[in-house]
This record gives sequence, structure tokens and C-alpha cells, in this order.
Amino acid sequence: MLVVMTAGNPANAELLIRITEGADSAIPVAVVPFSESGQIPSGDKVSNIVRDDLTMSGEFKPLPPEKMLSLPSKGDEVYFRDWRLLGQRYVLVGQLTRTGDKIEARYELFDVNREERILGATASSSVNSTRSLAHHISDKVYEAITGVPGAFSTKLAYVTLQRSGGEPMYRLQVSDVDGKRARVRLESDEPILSPAWSPDGKRLAYVSFETGKPAIYIHELSSGNRTRVADFRGLNSAPAWSPDGRSLLLTLSKDGNAEVYKMDIQSRSLKRLTNHWSIDTEPTWDHTGKGFFFTSDRSGGPQIYHKSSEDAEPRRITFGSRYNARPRPDDDGKYVYYVHQRDQAFHIARTNLQTEEETILTRTGSDESPSVSPNGRMLIYATKQSGDSVLTVIAADGGAAYSLPASEGDVREPAWSPIVK
Repeated sequence: MLVVMTAGNPANAELLIRITEGADSAIPVAVVPFSESGQIPSGDKVSNIVRDDLTMSGEFKPLPPEKMLSLPSKGDEVYFRDWRLLGQRYVLVGQLTRTGDKIEARYELFDVNREERILGATASSSVNSTRSLAHHISDKVYEAITGVPGAFSTKLAYVTLQRSGGEPMYRLQVSDVDGKRARVRLESDEPILSPAWSPDGKRLAYVSFETGKPAIYIHELSSGNRTRVADFRGLNSAPAWSPDGRSLLLTLSKDGNAEVYKMDIQSRSLKRLTNHWSIDTEPTWDHTGKGFFFTSDRSGGPQIYHKSSEDAEPRRITFGSRYNARPRPDDDGKYVYYVHQRDQAFHIARTNLQTEEETILTRTGSDESPSVSPNGRMLIYATKQSGDSVLTVIAADGGAAYSLPASEGDVREPAWSPIVK
């Protein structure tokens, strides 16, 4: 059975959220409850969502509202002495006003020590999109303090697995980064693997076994239209979009061995990019869009390799253990993240591409499928927790963490969407 769904279809089960570890160096920030004028929906409080977003990043420690000495809603009501007394570095205040079916937010961010406003802006949304409004404010606050764009308005794609009467049901889902507003996009009793976002955030490529063998599809999220782009003999796996959205890297074994190919999406023409007796798989473009990383066992076990261009000689990147796989680089060209085996456990690690220093980031032991946030500050991966498959998000340096278990079944194969302007 295969069911294709469009953007309006609700999910059977949202992801939950559970903070598992905070960062010792988190910045104190006070997100004051926004004042409200008009009938504001009570379900999704904007200031609460902003507070949760900043907490999830691992870089901030929001002050609980019950510990605040006052509740200002605009700049001339902020008394910096009170916030210094509470040890706060920044204060966010705001006002929500409803007019018809629109909600407008006016918000200001202050540096407490300098007694200076560093952000003042207005944003609006429909009454039914207050979560989007809150995530937008979180992005602006994050960028004003760190200098790096926030990623709270982006999306997660992932696959859930439930068993009913012994029969599996796989669901490709898309949610906010906090697991809310999850929507099922594809439902099948055959496996769904390796979702990958297009650069414009409008399409997903993935592997589906719905015909009894692996094939690669491109799925338009708004319409639900799907196109099968790779259904060759043997293996069709691991799609990865080019930065311009015109081609895919993928792994095919149509010529007898697993190799990396580049496919032009419009013409479907193929170019073979690796040629070796070993297994070459899991390709992904580097930050330049000209070279790519991939996994190969040409040295005797799975390791990460890099080609600086499509025709360059591959260079081995990882040496720290006998197993390193599933490379995921950041957008700055500084790090590549991957699955790393040590002492029979699988962790997420990263290598600094300038210094070649390797760092193990996770302490869980069954980790897989890393995906880097588009601002490079967070990392999501799948792991086991109390016997269940869950998603865990950590700061990219391995600091704070939170988990996103499904309320029902297992969750795996996460992919973080790009930031869409």
C-alpha cells in the first residue's frame, strides 16, 4: 500500500521534545511574556515558543517568567538595574495586536550591560500561523546576538516506523524543528530511506521500496506530485541535491559495482564520478558545490573521501577508526560530520578539514544519519533511547542536547531543510 499526501494532511503522531542536557556556557536571556491586544489564540504563546527555541539551541538559558521582577512590553518600561540584578545579558520585550485575521508583533531586544537596544522590528502572520511568527522572531533574536542566522523557521524531514499486528508502516513526515506541526507526506508498507531537501526547500528526494526494489523519487511537497528518477537494475540509493538544484548525486550499481553518479534532473543524463572495485556510496556535495564527499571501503573498511572536483583524485579524510561513514559537511567548509565506530559503539564525530583534528561529539552508542542545520550551529541524528529509535539534536560542538521521540513508533533518517529566504 502506498498513500501520497499533500501539505494539508495531518500526521498520526507528532514528535515530542525532551531536553536532555544543557550547556554550561549558555547566555542568560529574559524573554518577557508579550502583552496582548485583541483576541490572541491561547494555544501557541509566541513568547513561550521563542523561549523554547532559544533553549533548544543550547546557546541560551532563558529566565523563567516567574522569576522576573517586572513584565515590561516596550523599551521605556525596561529597568536595566533589575535585569542586571537577575544576572541577565539580554531582555526581549514585545506586544501582540490582532486586527481581523492578522496578528502583528512589535518586539525589541536590549543588551542589559550596555543599556542599549540592539534589535527593534515588526512582524505579522495570520491568526493560524503564530508558531511561524514566533520562529521568525527567534531567528532574528538569535542573529542579533550571535551574528549567525537562526534556523528555527526551517523544517525537519524524517521517517517513522510503526507496527500494527506485525505489519510495518513507514511514513515520511515533515515538521517544524521542534517537532510540532508534523505532516505525513508519504505512507507505505515498504521502507522509505534517505530523504534529502532541495535547495529551495520545495522538494524532497528519497529512496522508496514500494515496487519491491529501491528506486529514487523526487516529491513536490505542495502538490504531492512524485517523479521516479532512478530505477536502474540493482542499487539506487543516497540522493543528494546539488546547490543549484539542477542535479543529484546518487549511488548506482547498474554497471555491477556501487559507484557515485551525477544525474541531470531535467535530461536524466548520467555522469559516473567514481570508478573503483570497492563500494563507493553516500555522496554529498561540499560547500563549494564543485567537489563532494563520499564513503568508500577502498582502504579495507568504510572511510570518508573527498574529491575537490568531479574529475579530481579522491583524498582520504578519516583515519581515526576502522569505520567512518555517512559524511555530512557544513556550509562553511570547516567541518565534515559522520558516523564513527569506536569500541563496538557508533557515535557522531567530526573532522576539522583545516587541521585534520577529529572530535567525537556524542556519548550515545547507536548513532546514525547525521544532518547539519543550515546555519552550522546544530546537528540532528538518529539514535536509540530506552529501546526506541529517536532523533537527537546537539550543538555542533557536542554541547547541549535535546531529543525528539515519536509519540508512537520509531523515528529515523532525519534531514534538516535549508534556510529559504
